[in-house]
This record gives sequence, C-alpha cells and structure tokens, in this order.
Amino acid sequence: MQITKDIISQHGLTSEEYQRILNALGREPNLLELGIFSVMWSEHCSYKSSRVHLKNFPTTGKHVLQERMQALLI
Repeated sequence: MQITKDIISQHGLTSEEYQRILNALGREPNLLELGIFSVMWSEHCSYKSSRVHLKNFPTTGKHVLQERMQALLI
C-alpha cells in the first residue's frame, strides 16, 4: 500500500515526523509500522505538546526525585 499524505495525517503524524521515520528505517514504512510509530509518538505516549513546558521544570535539587529526568526530555 502506498503511504500518502492523507494516511500520514490520519495517523496524527506531521511530515517532519514522517521524514524521521523514513530516516530511521532507511525506507518507506508499511502500514503496520506507520501505525506503531503513530502510537509511540501519540500525545498520550510522548507528550508532544507538553514537552516544551516540561523542560522548564528543575532537574536538580532536593525536591527533584530523579535528577536524570532531563535526559528523558531531550
């Protein structure tokens, strides 16, 4: 099946994210792979829109439970 812009959009992915998938795989993904990336990068799993705000929280100090949190936000 040909992956079209409409299919990419239906999966909630941007063209930039689709390009990242192409770069990671070195080829066009099949529909199942596209679905897997879509779920992994969904708002629920990756916090797409809140990531920019989470970077404003401190990553060190006595009230920070895990100092390595910043590594997760990159």
